[in-house]
Order: sequence, then C-alpha cells, then structure tokens
Amino acid sequence: MKYCSHCATELEFRIPAGDNRQRFICPACDTIFYQNPRIVAGTLPVFENKILLCRRAIEPRKGFWTLPAGFMENGESTEEAALRETMEEAGAQVELVSLFSAVTVPMIDQVHIFFLASMPTADFSAGEESLEVALFDEHSIPWRELAFPTVSQTLRRYFANPSPTQPTHVFDIRPPFADAF
Repeated sequence: MKYCSHCATELEFRIPAGDNRQRFICPACDTIFYQNPRIVAGTLPVFENKILLCRRAIEPRKGFWTLPAGFMENGESTEEAALRETMEEAGAQVELVSLFSAVTVPMIDQVHIFFLASMPTADFSAGEESLEVALFDEHSIPWRELAFPTVSQTLRRYFANPSPTQPTHVFDIRPPFADAF
C-alpha cells in the first residue's frame, strides 16, 4: 500500500496509538489500514478410499497436484467457499463430513481450511484452474509433485487414520519445508 484509498495521501507505516503492530496509516485522514490473513478453503474429497486431486493450470506451482481449494470470497462461509472451489476446480459435487484441518501459514499471511468430504459418485472434470483431475489411493499419490506443504501435511494426517471420525487437525507450516513434500 502506498496511498490512502479515502483521500490519496501517501501512507505512513507505524504503530497507531493503542496498538502493538505497525499498520499503514493515513496522516491526513487518520484512516488505519489493517491487513489480516487471507483464508483458503477447500476439501479433502474421498471416493471409495481414494482422494480427488487437481493438477494446477495456474501459478503458483502450475503443473503440481493439490486438493481443490482457493481463496474465500466476501459474503460466503468457509463451507460455501470449500464447496464452490471443489466445483470450480474439480467439477465435483461433494458432501462435507467435518472440518479436517486448519493450517496457519504465517510467512504468507494465510490460513488453509480443509473439510473432509465424501463424493457420492466419481463424477468430476477439470475446471479452468486445473489441467487434470484424478482419484488416487495413498500409494499412487504423486507425493513429490504436490503443490503445497499444507496439502501434503493434510494428506499425511488423513492417511495416518483414514476414518470419517478423525479429530480436527490444527497446525502451522513454517520453514524448512523439506519434510512436507
């Protein structure tokens, strides 16, 4: 951020009174611009003990595999975002079972939320953001070609106990990433 969206004055980066973090502040109109983590919502879709993955058609990590997920939009719930992203990226209708993982990624200001989801049928197709979509059992997952540590760690936790009654997994992803891929 460089300029105030209210009055176009150049912003300052300092700690406002009563706060403990640096924020962008307009010295002319005193507007404080808070920047908070973005939420990525998606699913861990399961059909007959196989997981549905999408090969990314967009950057970052184009050509790598991921769970269907994306940024939440204003006005939607995390559940609605997860269902929308699954339909957009994988052309799959799923039924949410439970919140499976909530992963904080502090270095990129994101929180990734994955819902365990059942697929009533094996109907799916690649959306605009996917090169291809496929079902994988644990042994056929392209572990070294997974796009993000949040995805690989979520999948590892699922396969440690592939049951619909798992607890919610809450964890952070921090460097180094070597063990995540």
